[in-house]
Amino acid sequence: MALLQRRATPRHLTGGKFLPDPKCGVGLTLSGEARPSGFGASRSTGTARSPSPSWAAAAPSASGGGLKPPRLVAERQGRCNQGSPENPHRHRCTQIIPDQAVQVPDDRDFSGFRAECEAAAGWSLTYSRAGLAVWVQLLEPDKSLHRIKCQMECKDVAAETLYDVLHDIEYRKKWDTNVIETFDIGKLTVNADVGYYAWKCPKPLKNRDVITLRSWLPMGTDYIIMNYSVKHPKYPPRKDMVRAVSILTGYWIQGKGATNCALTYLAQVDPKGSLPKWVVNKSSQFLAPKAMKKMYKACLKYPDWKQKHNPHFKPWLFPEQSTLPAVALSELSIQHADSLEHIDESALSETKDDRGEASDEDSVN
Repeated sequence: MALLQRRATPRHLTGGKFLPDPKCGVGLTLSGEARPSGFGASRSTGTARSPSPSWAAAAPSASGGGLKPPRLVAERQGRCNQGSPENPHRHRCTQIIPDQAVQVPDDRDFSGFRAECEAAAGWSLTYSRAGLAVWVQLLEPDKSLHRIKCQMECKDVAAETLYDVLHDIEYRKKWDTNVIETFDIGKLTVNADVGYYAWKCPKPLKNRDVITLRSWLPMGTDYIIMNYSVKHPKYPPRKDMVRAVSILTGYWIQGKGATNCALTYLAQVDPKGSLPKWVVNKSSQFLAPKAMKKMYKACLKYPDWKQKHNPHFKPWLFPEQSTLPAVALSELSIQHADSLEHIDESALSETKDDRGEASDEDSVN
């Protein structure tokens, strides 16, 4: 596989270009807080992990359709939202093949993810304002399966800066208030790792967590980070969290000259539960735009902050700086949604007096 042989090339060797999330996560809601008792993983060496932002739980999905974890799916003919009575167009869906071995994504997988980000068919626009847009895609009307896509123009933010912000776990602690805990478990290759991520859900929903395999790759002037859920024997589901499943989540950064860029966030996350309709609406119309705006503001402040905080430490660019232990692929297995407990939260009402979000104006010092 091409990616297994590829080094995480420093930017000075790629014309100043690079890439990352989920930690599928690198993402919108990462930070590194104290681990719960019993979690003995190595602390992160500096890369932020975000398999899914806190609002991603509002985008219900399941392993029966939508985004494709790298080479872990088989195509099947089916009717998605494009196959509704209003539009009887036949659409090709995907379905995860059970019990496949975990694999590190290669160049084909990254190209496929970028194509998914560019696709326009089947998406419904839910928010559009000031260079920021959010879409939701209904995968199967009878099962209320969704995925979410956000696109944002980042003026006065270089692609390299956005990439660093998505990776820098210490900086995320300063600006991201949605993450509960995140840490890296170990590295697979120089540009692939495994990590834990827990995030706050809109109250009164239970908070979620995931274990994801995250990989990143420069593609010319673009950079991609993506992740999908795996199981690690030392990190089973916790009693105080609902273990969610990242079918596939990622970020696509597009350089727009020396000082501007664009970001696309695309996610299909199974929150492992029946969610009320207000969660989906709140996610796409309020939480997602708010999280993207907050990330943009953090990007504007990052260069000055980094100059004062270990400016040369960037293990996501220079893998020789990483101190993470090696993890063998044989230790991991695919996390299937149907193997986890299903939580019915469909009857819960929104908490009016506590939205669980901090102001966009939170300072970063």
